[in-house]
Amino acid sequence: MTRFGYTLMTEQSGPRELVRYAQAAEDAGFDYLASSDHYSPWLTSQGHAPYAWTVLGAVAQATSRVELMTYVTCPTMRYHPAVVAQKAATLQELSEGRFLLGLGSGENLNEHVVGEGWPAVHARQDMLVEAIEIIRALHTGDLITYEGEYFRVDSARIWDCPDGGVPIGVAVSGPSSIAEFAPLGDHLITTEPDPGLLQAWDGAREGDAPSRKIGQIPISWDPDRERAVARAHDQFRWFAGGWAVNADLPTPAGFQAASAYVRPEDVAQSIACGPDLDALAESARPFVDAGFTDVAIVQVGDEQQERFLAEVAEPLLERLRAL
Repeated sequence: MTRFGYTLMTEQSGPRELVRYAQAAEDAGFDYLASSDHYSPWLTSQGHAPYAWTVLGAVAQATSRVELMTYVTCPTMRYHPAVVAQKAATLQELSEGRFLLGLGSGENLNEHVVGEGWPAVHARQDMLVEAIEIIRALHTGDLITYEGEYFRVDSARIWDCPDGGVPIGVAVSGPSSIAEFAPLGDHLITTEPDPGLLQAWDGAREGDAPSRKIGQIPISWDPDRERAVARAHDQFRWFAGGWAVNADLPTPAGFQAASAYVRPEDVAQSIACGPDLDALAESARPFVDAGFTDVAIVQVGDEQQERFLAEVAEPLLERLRAL
């Protein structure tokens, strides 16, 4: 059966609210909590970008059952991979084994802030390979020295290292990234409900332990459908840009300009909006039918989160699990 998660969307809610939503999501019966890891919101109207790792540390203490994961962290520019290894190990200890480290090659929006430019996609993928190798090595608890093309690690050790390290999910988008990362990661993360990607991942990991396949879908629940569509258009129209665009734009102003001609009706065609729980659940069917083991739900916007979690989440989960 597919597991369903709740997304802690750091771009649209403040840190105290996110911890409160995490508690409510656990109470409502979600299986896991997936946190974005952003330095900036996609659009200025979203209005938030707290530090995901501080939020997750608080969430680890405020919850007891749900799994936690990053969806996803870029361990190559804003964070050195040795630092990500330490953060992930600490969070695994705090959560008593409930953490999954989701990694990806990042977006210009979040990584350019450290002033190191934005590499071409092939360089970003090569950097991610080295980063995963470093994180894996440090999660053995051994003393590590590493010399790569992009990263160096000098006599480093994770002193509070969980037994068995931390499971790693890797975000992929096509055959080249699957060939590169399937042998390095434990689990697949992707944004498209393409069964071919899942089959290619499993083929590239032949003989390894079974992998989870983790996806994500936005919805915009509201008793008023027009208001749900308006909110989705205001805060999530960037979603229509696709990965090739979203990875390279550097600022919320860039996303504002790139999405200027996206209409509310365009957003409503790609994001389920309104009060109909059957329709909201049905929007996850492509992921379920494709064979995804995990699907994280994004409730768009902050204004209806509390009511969504209190009134809607449980009956929606019933419908999702019935798929």
